[in-house]
Amino acid sequence: MWKIILSAAVLTTGFSTAANAQPKSDADFLTEAIQGDNSEVALGKLAVDKGDSKAVRSFGRTLVTDHGKAKRQAAAVARKTKVPVTNEMTEEADQEQKKLEGLSGSAFDQEFASYMVSDHQKDISEFEEKAKDGKGAVASLAAKTLPTLRKHLKMAQSL
Repeated sequence: MWKIILSAAVLTTGFSTAANAQPKSDADFLTEAIQGDNSEVALGKLAVDKGDSKAVRSFGRTLVTDHGKAKRQAAAVARKTKVPVTNEMTEEADQEQKKLEGLSGSAFDQEFASYMVSDHQKDISEFEEKAKDGKGAVASLAAKTLPTLRKHLKMAQSL
């Protein structure tokens, strides 16, 4: 009897995992992209204020400018597709902001650079998937944003 229950639990977990592997809806992608832009702007501003090196402060300014523009573009697509435009950051970025606020000097710069590398790698992967698998305005937005994300990754790696 226990083997049957255990087998059912394993099968259910497998189906649940497979269902979660489906691509994000356009609405979910847009919401997360806008939250990501909000996050990059906020963390970029923090880098401008607290960055120890000129390179980190400069990268912070680049993030504020580029992700501000990206948010405006994503918000325009969101409004056309009836997706609410949020001013929230991602949960991960909110946690990172709290961490960075407690750091200074080279410790700030190192943590900021490390986070930006991993965050942009994740973003590039998600935007590539949406650009490849999506259709319409959202896929086009993802494809249009990729060069900027790749530029940011290279900048973060060079810090």
